[in-house]
Amino acid sequence: MLEDVKDVGKKLEIKEVKDGYARNFLLPNKLAKIATEDALKWADLQKQSIEKEAEEELKKSQQTASQMDGLEVPISVKAGDKDQLFEKITAQKIAEKIGEMGFAVKKNQIELENPIEMAGEFPVKIKFDHNLEAEVNVIVSEEKKDK
Repeated sequence: MLEDVKDVGKKLEIKEVKDGYARNFLLPNKLAKIATEDALKWADLQKQSIEKEAEEELKKSQQTASQMDGLEVPISVKAGDKDQLFEKITAQKIAEKIGEMGFAVKKNQIELENPIEMAGEFPVKIKFDHNLEAEVNVIVSEEKKDK
């Protein structure tokens, strides 16, 4: 199989299908190729390449997670007289700040039940692929007022 085909097989699997189905649908649409010796070698090389990429991705995720674990993320926002923040700190804002610090994090990776509405320190979990996670410390402070 060259592509995933529902109810038939996944990419790079070797499947036996009816001749007519292969001849009339799979082969013309380039969804599969005949399992010749060369095709089997090619599929094996593709599988090895995919596994190697997955290992490299895992190492990269592990490295990023370990670098970010315990990271302090300072965020300054305007506040009112009674420490009431003028804006809520959302996952998007945290992701942007972490991005400024040199780490690529998407807002959907940040576990934040509710936006942060007051100044202080808040532990926030960041989920990575391969069930890895890091915990950063978001420090929300009041922006200094110019007098």
